[in-house]
Amino acid sequence: MTMIFTGGTLVCPDGGVRSGDLGVSGDTIGQAGADAERIDISGKLLAPAIVDLGVFGIDATACRAGGIVRVGLMPDQAPVLDDPGIVARAAHMGKPDIWIHPLSAATQGLRGTDLAEMAINAEAGAVAVATGRRWIADSGVMRKVLAYARDCDLVVVAHAEDGGLAGDAVATSGETATRLGLPAAPAMAEALAIARDLMLAEDTGARLHFRQVTTAAGFDLIRAAKRRGVRVTCGITPAHLYFSDIAMSDFRTFAHLSPPLRDESDRRAARAALADGTIDVLCSGHDPRGPEAKRLPFADSEPGMAGAETLLALGLGLVRDGLIRLDRLFALLARNPAKLLGLDSGTLATGAPADLIVVDQDLPWQVRADALAGKAANTPFDGLPVQGRAVRVIKGGAFL
Repeated sequence: MTMIFTGGTLVCPDGGVRSGDLGVSGDTIGQAGADAERIDISGKLLAPAIVDLGVFGIDATACRAGGIVRVGLMPDQAPVLDDPGIVARAAHMGKPDIWIHPLSAATQGLRGTDLAEMAINAEAGAVAVATGRRWIADSGVMRKVLAYARDCDLVVVAHAEDGGLAGDAVATSGETATRLGLPAAPAMAEALAIARDLMLAEDTGARLHFRQVTTAAGFDLIRAAKRRGVRVTCGITPAHLYFSDIAMSDFRTFAHLSPPLRDESDRRAARAALADGTIDVLCSGHDPRGPEAKRLPFADSEPGMAGAETLLALGLGLVRDGLIRLDRLFALLARNPAKLLGLDSGTLATGAPADLIVVDQDLPWQVRADALAGKAANTPFDGLPVQGRAVRVIKGGAFL
């Protein structure tokens, strides 16, 4: 298709916010011909479509509703993404509705012992290496993972939680966990994991991305490492910016997440880290769970949330709160995750893939678990009034 979007506000992660027109020629952004279809988007935003780094389940309907056209798929699948044939199938299974970029397992079966074949998996379509939901306890193995990934020019996406301290905990140690009688672990489990992996990344020169960082101590470590020149980045989900562990009161299993919700001081530290640039990626953490996994006692339920449909609206809420600018939001949602995965998307630059969303940033709606478009409705934001939605989604120059 050849088309020109007119009358809207262009949100450029690399160049601010401005009024103007944007042309699409075929599947890329660029000069459109005189016969191009003109699409009036007056009063709306035109921005890069979201690149959601670190999803655990593919749900094209939920992603389309949330303005997501590319996902970095975690290796925690059945079977695990530790074999080139499995990786290649994962890379193709979303077409034509969504681009899937597999993250291959760092170790065979994600068991944390023997390294998987990173180079072969990369040739099959893997764009990064990940430890999955688990921390690799063996420091020798983790150092080999980082060194091998460096040689393959792949970023390592790590889970930041010391398994020895975390154990079978479902909550963060503190007043809420004590009052509810839940198995809990100290928040320092995150900082311990981050500290070790940062030292190994600094030693090897590897690129390291912590999929979620949620504590003040963790952010302090990453700030210091960035100042030293360590090649580290980190992400977070909206849940850890909006909620503290109080949201688990009344044993609400939709608030059973991994990592668990933290106390209020850590939540405030997370918002400060977003504002000062310590956080590089805002992701959905999309991990859809059915009622059989959530309608259980809190300690027996599965962690995870359905986050794809609410990511954009909650991000726009952070802009309205004055925490970040609009262009920074789309750097967090699109440009930065694309760069980490080696993709040329997430931008409105000429020649970039025509993956775009038209956003009505003032459209009010209420998050209702029973009205979400996706396969699962396990959202901790159930009942929350929000504003902003993707009203048109364009993938590779075609409307979805």
